Amino acid sequence: MTKILVLNVVGLTQELLESGAMPNLQAYAAAQQQKPIRPAFPAVTLTAQANMLMGTTPNQHGAVGNGWYHRDLSEVWLWRQSIKLITGAGNSKSIFERWREANSDSRQRQSHQLFWWFNLPSDADYSITPRPTYFVDGRKGPDIHAYPPQLHEDVTSELGEFPLFSFWGPNANIKSTQWIIDATLLHLKKHPYGLHMSYLPHLDYDLQRYGAKSAQARRACSNLDNALKPLLQLDDTQVMVLSEYGIEDVDNCVLPNKILNEAGLLQIHHAKNGSLLDPGNSRAFAVCDHQMAHVYIKDPADIEQVRQLLSVVGGVESVQARQDIAELNHPRSGELIITAAQKSWFGYQYWLDHQAEPDFARCVDIHRKPGYDPCELFLDPQIKFPKLKIAFTLLKKLIGMRYTMNVVPLDTSLVKGSHGRRPSRPELGPLVIAPAHLMPDGNIIDSTAVFEKLC
Repeated sequence: MTKILVLNVVGLTQELLESGAMPNLQAYAAAQQQKPIRPAFPAVTLTAQANMLMGTTPNQHGAVGNGWYHRDLSEVWLWRQSIKLITGAGNSKSIFERWREANSDSRQRQSHQLFWWFNLPSDADYSITPRPTYFVDGRKGPDIHAYPPQLHEDVTSELGEFPLFSFWGPNANIKSTQWIIDATLLHLKKHPYGLHMSYLPHLDYDLQRYGAKSAQARRACSNLDNALKPLLQLDDTQVMVLSEYGIEDVDNCVLPNKILNEAGLLQIHHAKNGSLLDPGNSRAFAVCDHQMAHVYIKDPADIEQVRQLLSVVGGVESVQARQDIAELNHPRSGELIITAAQKSWFGYQYWLDHQAEPDFARCVDIHRKPGYDPCELFLDPQIKFPKLKIAFTLLKKLIGMRYTMNVVPLDTSLVKGSHGRRPSRPELGPLVIAPAHLMPDGNIIDSTAVFEKLC
C-alpha cells in the first residue's frame, strides 16, 4: 500500500535549504525533485494552507487571511479552526475528500491531519491540533484536540502533554515541533498506510524574531534539520516537503489603525479594561496580518478618503479595492486591501498615546487582539528580571490566585522578519520537494496545485 507523508516546513526557502545549516534535508532534496511555489496572497498561514487543501484561491474558499471581520457579528476573529470555513460554499472538495474518492481500499483511503490548520473539525479521518484548556477561573492549560477521541489518550500517554507554550509565545522553541515529529512517527507506526500530513512550525519563530539572515535563524535551521532526519529516512514512505511562505527581513512597522484613529475614522470603546476597538461603529479600521491588511469601510462614500489617507503613508506599497485583486474578491475581504512595501509590515495597534492600552496588549492573546501581533514572540526587554516575574506569576497561578502574564513588549522595532507580500526573489519564496511522480507539472508550482498528483 502507498503511504504518503506531507511535511509542511513553515518558512523553508531555497536560500535556507542551501545555507549549509540543513544537510539532511538538502541531501534528501538532491535525491528528489525540487521546484519553487508561487505563494498564496496573502502569504500567511490560513490562506496558504487553504489554497493547498482546497486547490482554490480565497475568492472561492474564503480564507482571506489569518482572520477577518465578521460583518454579521461586528467582530474581528482570527485563528478559527473549522474546515467548514473553507468548504461551506460547497464549490470544491478538500484534499482529504479527494483522497478518499481516489482510493477504494478501506485502510488506504484513510487520511491523517496533524497540526495543519482547519482541523477542528477536520475532513481527515484522524486529526490532532492544539486545543488549550480555558478554565473558568481564567487559567489556560496546554492540551490538544484529537479525533477519534481515543487518539488523544494514545498520543499523550506515549509523549506526555503537548508543550503548548513552546508552540507560540516568548518561549516558542523546538520542543513543540519535536513533539509533533514524535507524534507523526508514532501515528505512522500505528497507521502505516494512507495520506499523512504534518505541520512543523519551528522556523516561524526565530526568523520573525531575528530575521532570515541572522545567526539565530541558521541555528533554528540546524535544530530543525536534526529533528527532521528520522522522517526523511522512513522506509516505505513517500515524503513530500513543502512550505507556505518565506520570511524576509523587515525594519519598519506601519500602524494603519492609528492613522485611521487620528483621522476620526476608527471608533474606540473606552472600557474598564482599556481602549477596545469598536469595529461595528467605526467608519474604517484595518485587520492587520503581517505584510497585508484588510481595511473595512462602513460607508462606500468613505472609500476614496481612506484610500488617499493610506496611499501616502511610508511603508505602504499599494492600496487596492478588493475587486481589483481577483483572488481576494470575496465578501470576507475588506473594501480596500493594503500591502506593505519591502522591509515593512503592519502592526495591529489602534489606540493613541492618550488612550489607555487594552489589558491584553502585553499578553499572548491571539483571540482578543484584532490583528496579528508578532511581539508575542518576545519577552519585554524593559522588564528587569523577566524570569523572576514569570516565576512569581506562575506561583500565583499554582495557589489559585488570579494572574496576568503581561510580559509581551509593545516595541514593534524588535520584529526583524515578516511575510505576506510576494517574495522579493524566487529563492526567498516557498518550495516543494517531492518524488518525481508526486511533483506537479510546470517550472513554478502554484500553491493551489501542490497536491495535483496525489489523487
